[in-house]
Amino acid sequence: MRVDLFDFDLPEDRIALRPASPRDTAKLLVVETGEPFSDRLVRDLPDLLRPGDALVFNDTKVIPARLFGRRARDGQEARIEATLHMRVALDRWKAFLRPAKRVKVGERIRFGRDAEACLAGALDATVVVKGEGGEATLAFDLAGPALDDAIRAVGHTPLPPYIAGKRGDDAHDLADYQTIYARAEGAVAAPTAGLHFTPDLFAALDARGVSRHFVTLHVGAGTFLPVKADDTAEHRMHAETGEISAETAAALNAVRAGGGRIVAVGTTSLRLLESSVGEDGRFRPWSGSTAIFITPGHAFRTADLLMTNFHLPRSTLFMLVSAFSGLETMRAAYAHAIASGYRFYSYGDACLLERIAFSPPPSGRGQGWG
Repeated sequence: MRVDLFDFDLPEDRIALRPASPRDTAKLLVVETGEPFSDRLVRDLPDLLRPGDALVFNDTKVIPARLFGRRARDGQEARIEATLHMRVALDRWKAFLRPAKRVKVGERIRFGRDAEACLAGALDATVVVKGEGGEATLAFDLAGPALDDAIRAVGHTPLPPYIAGKRGDDAHDLADYQTIYARAEGAVAAPTAGLHFTPDLFAALDARGVSRHFVTLHVGAGTFLPVKADDTAEHRMHAETGEISAETAAALNAVRAGGGRIVAVGTTSLRLLESSVGEDGRFRPWSGSTAIFITPGHAFRTADLLMTNFHLPRSTLFMLVSAFSGLETMRAAYAHAIASGYRFYSYGDACLLERIAFSPPPSGRGQGWG
């Protein structure tokens, strides 16, 4: 499919730089098949679900994966920024470097707050592999828990580029860019649909008879990479690691057997569910890495509803929601959201989408809209 099918115009002032407060006061656009769009709030979610439905959350925890440092060569120093995105060994991370072009294999980089090379607050690494698109593998001088502690000491909250390009991270982001149920450290981007949930909203969902279940997918920085190919068939996703426990798989099978609906909270939860489900549609325990790329024409076998934020033009995430609810429906929904003042991206508002029946992917060349 042509990537420009998924393009649209978004005014700069629709990009949220801070989250709603309280979190559950964010807007929620309800998109149901054959029904007019409904403008609600996230705190209305219990009224939109049924007793017996099940919410599936991604409980990954964001680490301070944005590192600033310096590399020295021939007596000259250059600033380097690294965003870690996948751990590959106790002492090694894949990372996106900026600028990356002149960095060479074998070079040393010293990371630390404000990129100062003070021994007390430094974290040293060697570039051992250079890949494409600014990616490299860094071998750190520390390993295991000692490396984790050092990253926590010198790292910054890895805000998405469309926020980080407008302001620096601060103390508020330490809490704002983390779900209240985050448990398993390893993500370098938040599962942002989950940022809207509060203890009060959880209590209301409990009272409604809606159950909560957790999976883990460590979100990588690759989620923010633009699709540079002209055709979706030419784009390759970065792999992310995850897990679904036997307990969660059994619980979701029981929900479905009882007539309840599966509600994926976020595209990361949905991608993990779709990566792990069996051919028979039953959930199974699973762990490993996934690079699943969901575009229109994908036959979903897991979630009945998807709660997610509003995504970038031409992004893999907008392609996923278009696969879930239909491209024309999502074009119309996003146009409604833009016209109605919804806030976009990680700190923005949300939508609740109903899954459409399977349909073949669209063809032809897209036109800009918005």
